[in-house]
Amino acid sequence: MNPESAVDLLKTTMLQAATLASPVLLTAMAVGLMVSLFQAVTSLHEQTLSFVPKLVAILGLMIFALPWMTRSLLEFTRAMIERMPSMTT
Repeated sequence: MNPESAVDLLKTTMLQAATLASPVLLTAMAVGLMVSLFQAVTSLHEQTLSFVPKLVAILGLMIFALPWMTRSLLEFTRAMIERMPSMTT
């Protein structure tokens, strides 16, 4: 494997990981911001109040986005397996 293909493989893998993780992270950040704003307005500082809405939102997102995530990961895996013979040279 030459250095260019290794760098390309690493770049593609990191981009795929960021693409798959970003919806979950953005959802958690948005829900956390809304809960923090609610807590600041109401002066209610309960620890579980920030955890439960994030959990529900992420579970809902995973139910909605899991087919896309699975399809994307399978396409990436298929592309990597197809590239394996050219990596050995």
